Amino acid sequence: MLRNDSGNTSLETAVAEEQHFLDRAVAQRDRLAARLAAELAVPAEDATERARHRLLRRQYEEIGRASGGLVFGRLDGLDGTVLRVGRAGIRDDDENADPLVVDWRAPAARPFYTATPVDPQGQARRRHVRTSGVVVVGMDDEPLDGAAAGDLVGEGALLSALNERRTGTMSTAISTLQREQDDIIRADAAGPLIVQGGPGTGKTVVALHRVAYLLFTHRRMAEQAVLVLGPSARFLTYIAQVLPALGETAVVSATCDTLVPGAAVARPESRRVAEIKGRAVWQSALEARVRSLLPRARELSLRWAGETYLIGADVMAQMLTSAVQGRSYHRARAVFAEQLHQVLATAVAEQRAALLEQMEEGFEDILARFGRPEPGNDGRSGSDVDGLMSEEEIEELRERIAEHPTIGRFVESVWPTRETAATLRAVLADPSHLSTEDAALVAAEPEPWASSDIPLLDAVADLLGPVESPRPQGEFLADRAKEQRDWVYGHVVIDEAQELSEMQWRMVLRRCPSRSITAVGDIDQAEAAHRHTSWAQAVQATLGDRWTAAELTICYRTPREVMALTGPVLRRAGSRNSPPRAVRSSGIAPWQRTVPDSELVSAAVDAVATLRERWQGGTVGVVAPAGRIAALRPALDGVPVLTATQAKGLEWDAALVVDADGIAAEPRGWNGLYVALTRCTQELGQLTVA
Repeated sequence: MLRNDSGNTSLETAVAEEQHFLDRAVAQRDRLAARLAAELAVPAEDATERARHRLLRRQYEEIGRASGGLVFGRLDGLDGTVLRVGRAGIRDDDENADPLVVDWRAPAARPFYTATPVDPQGQARRRHVRTSGVVVVGMDDEPLDGAAAGDLVGEGALLSALNERRTGTMSTAISTLQREQDDIIRADAAGPLIVQGGPGTGKTVVALHRVAYLLFTHRRMAEQAVLVLGPSARFLTYIAQVLPALGETAVVSATCDTLVPGAAVARPESRRVAEIKGRAVWQSALEARVRSLLPRARELSLRWAGETYLIGADVMAQMLTSAVQGRSYHRARAVFAEQLHQVLATAVAEQRAALLEQMEEGFEDILARFGRPEPGNDGRSGSDVDGLMSEEEIEELRERIAEHPTIGRFVESVWPTRETAATLRAVLADPSHLSTEDAALVAAEPEPWASSDIPLLDAVADLLGPVESPRPQGEFLADRAKEQRDWVYGHVVIDEAQELSEMQWRMVLRRCPSRSITAVGDIDQAEAAHRHTSWAQAVQATLGDRWTAAELTICYRTPREVMALTGPVLRRAGSRNSPPRAVRSSGIAPWQRTVPDSELVSAAVDAVATLRERWQGGTVGVVAPAGRIAALRPALDGVPVLTATQAKGLEWDAALVVDADGIAAEPRGWNGLYVALTRCTQELGQLTVA
């Protein structure tokens, strides 16, 4: 039975009430959309109108995407006020009236996610409204007057959502966000925020909804775009629909391997070498290498118009000092070239003036005999009058010098342009900053790029800078940002951040100098080659102590029955953390079967068939050691068969873990087994080898 502030009422009456309001909200949305479309149909004639059109188009697109979940919540205040919460804000025709529907990201909507019976925040009741299109299909009422208390916000709606079949792609969770999740979503964006969360705590949900909240709250951030970094292409596909469904398109999704345009990972590498090349010490080594490429001060001799001009070593030293300050190699080269053009133009003008002075000393009597013209009496100026070059003529000469190919070749001989890949390969061939043993391992690597080379390429590209400033390409902001390696983002979100090496963290900071970063992950799920076992260790080299920690403590996805298995695994992984507290039960005990090695593949086929039958309409996934993937994948066509690393961040209704001992035996294998065991939302099965 549903309850509200006036007592109890029937479900049918409550549904009819919410249906009536939803009909009203839909009608108002359609009217607003029609008005916005009419305004957008009028051509914009100036910059002000174009800016207004951009704002109107954003509003039009936002309410257009709000077809599902237009209204999903209601708050009844202790003072009798009623507030509806939805995917997008819908204003009333009366401009002085309160909004008909409040956007979930607006401050007024926050009590919907944070009010509790202990802290009702002025609310008497919270109602979760479930809809299918424009039809209300159900609801859950939650009294906030202390009559009932629980751990969860909107427990009925949340558990209903968690028990739904998985579809293979992540969906939005704006109607069921929990208080600790909402606190992180709305946290200040002024500096790095690192969120520790175990499996099933909603780390990814929090990260993506935080993007939507920040873009809504900080409009300037949308002008710079937001970068979302994930652990794999499969993961990015899994989350691809969330932000568009929330109305956000100013977002670039990438992995660390795809952040450098034109560079691609072409081979695997050993964990040892990956760990070596991920260390922060490479930054200073690469900086030293690029500094060594700078020209040294010396006397320059160059010709112009048949004359030789000398530029002293002291003048060149001054030009170098001025050019290099705070600039990349190629930007400093461009400044040096501009200075050289100016110095040469000035030298030409001064030499011409000196020659004229010598000529005047010998021809004074001749000039006097013919008489001197009065200055300015015939409209002439500059060298037409006295032979001296005016400032305009010197500037014209400088431009001719700058465009002359001979001068261009001279600059190239003094300060050559450099290629990023060749510069890095020279360092990799002789990494003198490493120990003898480590240097030999790095130098022996084959030429194609591996994953750990991409951050090094990025560092060299940043130190060298572009030879010419790139022109942004693409109609949309996200397209332009993705094509520019040095694009500066308004915010960066990192999922599975525990996997980043120190050099990968530097890639992130280059793209967001403001350090407006949200990093989510689970340090206990770390499987990367680096040796970090705490967030402090992971970010010390790049962030130092200038970051804020947050934690998600409640496991919503993984059932209690499965989480009960993880304590011993965490201890074997060397973790000092407790697993997150699971708040739901699937009612299905995890099961385990032992089979001979020769029958493992056929047993997996049978087990997967049973699981797929049991979870029709949902998803089933298989996690196995890397050495067994090749045999399992062809036999299990149509089912994801992944290593623990590849499965990170994904979820299925049912998961089959094949050869847990084999997973545990891999590098950082107990961390990997922790990942493997916690991928299901309902049922976990294991096949072990006899």
